[in-house]
Amino acid sequence: MARTVSRRRAIAIFAAAAGLPLLRTARAADPATVWTGQALGAPATLILNHDDPVEAARLVELVVAEVSRLETVFSLSRDDSALAELNRVGAVTAPSPDLVALLESSQSFWELTNGAFDPSVQPLWSLFYRHFSAPDADPSGPTRAAVDLTLGRVGFDSVKFSRDRVVMRPRMALTLNGVAQGYITDRIVDLLRNAGVTSSLVDMGEDRAIGSRPDGTPWRIGLAESQGDDHPDQVLNIVDKAVATSSAAGFHFDAVGRFGHILDPRSGGTPAIYRRVSVVANDATTADALSTAFSLMDEANIRSIVRARRDLLVDIVGADGGHARFDSEA
Repeated sequence: MARTVSRRRAIAIFAAAAGLPLLRTARAADPATVWTGQALGAPATLILNHDDPVEAARLVELVVAEVSRLETVFSLSRDDSALAELNRVGAVTAPSPDLVALLESSQSFWELTNGAFDPSVQPLWSLFYRHFSAPDADPSGPTRAAVDLTLGRVGFDSVKFSRDRVVMRPRMALTLNGVAQGYITDRIVDLLRNAGVTSSLVDMGEDRAIGSRPDGTPWRIGLAESQGDDHPDQVLNIVDKAVATSSAAGFHFDAVGRFGHILDPRSGGTPAIYRRVSVVANDATTADALSTAFSLMDEANIRSIVRARRDLLVDIVGADGGHARFDSEA
């Protein structure tokens, strides 16, 4: 039987105030306004430093409304979302500009990672979920024939899109769960910055800092394999950067944990190369997409992209527990 957990992403935000112990829920020095909720089914947190509590409350209302609007575009669990309609029908006309923008970003990440990042992997996810949801599921997973047949419905090059229309081959389906939370985080950052906010930590499934804490010290982001970990294996100091973490431990299709949710769109496998992959980037969309893709790539190819991009830090814990860090600025 498929085993679910509270969050696909495995990242913990920790206290930044001097003298406080590390906590799972972030808190900034008073008088911060702290909002918690959900974005695309993931726990979401906003820490907003603002001198005017009335204006801070208004901004929180705008954030909640924007998250709700974007869920009507990207959610797989809402029948009325634009993505759900695309998956049902195979095409949408006059698509949301946000959907087109995220498909454009997805194409660039698909090309950059030679297909390791591919939102059209959704049919494979459905195959594994259906298989392990059956009461008599074979613990060795779907048959090779079933995986190969499903791979025929995967391939982002078969998704065509413009401002006027999005269309894909019959029986294809997309998931934007590997990038949409980062996109939503970035849109909230834009909203707050346009309102004059200079100090905030935004977590809409992925994390991005606006500036530093009010006292000028960095925000502290703890990295861990699962959301339930109270003690991070690494802590990053972040100013005006985004952080995303992917871990196979975030969701397993099977009860014993052999088949993780990070599916390789090229082979149909569920490799467990790393315990976690964390990416620091200038924006959360990039950090989100690359943390997903890098989970399926060897260290040499990750290093190559990091060197070429010049704006990334990648922090990895291997399957054997070994730690590595690649920094394009090093």
